[in-house]
Amino acid sequence: MSRYTGPSCKKCQKVSQKMFLKGTKCFTNCLVDRQKAVKEKRFTSGPRNKMSDYGKHLREKQIARLTAQIGEAQFKRFFNKASKDKGQTGVALLRFLEVRLDNIVRRLGFAVSLKAARQLVNHGHIKVNGRCVSIPSCLLKPGDEVGIDPKTAETVLVRQGLEHAEKTAQRPSFLTWDTATKTGKMVRWPDRAESSISVDEQLIVEFYSK
Repeated sequence: MSRYTGPSCKKCQKVSQKMFLKGTKCFTNCLVDRQKAVKEKRFTSGPRNKMSDYGKHLREKQIARLTAQIGEAQFKRFFNKASKDKGQTGVALLRFLEVRLDNIVRRLGFAVSLKAARQLVNHGHIKVNGRCVSIPSCLLKPGDEVGIDPKTAETVLVRQGLEHAEKTAQRPSFLTWDTATKTGKMVRWPDRAESSISVDEQLIVEFYSK
């Protein structure tokens, strides 16, 4: 699968929405915020281009895919998996994206961005239930415990991530955290309100149903 190596800001610029792909850097000097400010000054009055129904559906799908930082084929596989779930397809899709290992690593605070979290996983620094796992798309389930290599935990980037997590209290309630051992545990499936992807999931379902 091809991997995007360009500027992360262009992804947010494309859909005109902040997806916090660069972690803490997105809170300062954000390109999307600057563009919105310029547009508000230019178009304070007068008609604006109206987006078609297809465009609205496509935009929501793209926001979810780009926020999760996965390719189209992998995103479609997650949707197919969600469509076989007993619950609502859209909610199940967001739940599967939320419990990916790279995203759990980010939400625990080992990294400030999803890209940095994925790098930690790919390089074998993350352990699940005591075993090294190097697959970012691995789906966790309730009861799984996530830890990090002790040496890696002392690096500047990881320490910054953990400090940021403590200051912002970003860890959701479906995860527990042990400060002494620097390990987190997934205690239950995340609720819809706890998803880190801000989209209208029903529009995604309708997009693939056409």
